[in-house]
Amino acid sequence: MTPSPLPSDIAHIIQLAIAPVFTLAGIGALLNVMANRLARVVDRWRALEATLSAADERTSRLHVTELGVLDRRMAHIHRAIAFSTLAALLICIVIILLFTGQLLPVPVAPAVSILFVISMSFLVVALISFFIEVNIASRTLRVTRAVLDAGKAAG
Repeated sequence: MTPSPLPSDIAHIIQLAIAPVFTLAGIGALLNVMANRLARVVDRWRALEATLSAADERTSRLHVTELGVLDRRMAHIHRAIAFSTLAALLICIVIILLFTGQLLPVPVAPAVSILFVISMSFLVVALISFFIEVNIASRTLRVTRAVLDAGKAAG
């Protein structure tokens, strides 16, 4: 029979689990930001799509071009959300293993280490995808600003 964990052992495991819990909270905050950005892109997509059939040829071409940019942005945000969610899931499994390893006579250190590294790798991919999406959005805004400035100069 396995000896019951002492309160000090449980306190130690809770201390070990604090870092992954903070990481999990950070990933949750990132997911919130990413979901909000995705919602804005989808709203813009729907607005453009609704006006596409009534637009003249020039405006229609501009809308189709912007829809292509929005499609790329959505793909990057979806990738970022998917990899962030996978990272969070693996962090949850790490936390479970930290507690389980204290209760059962199973060596969990290798699994915890591997899962944490994989989780951080997923998070890196998510952050790169998010960075690319933000970069695309920033470039699109700069083009829009240039068009507005050209319109002011002509007017």
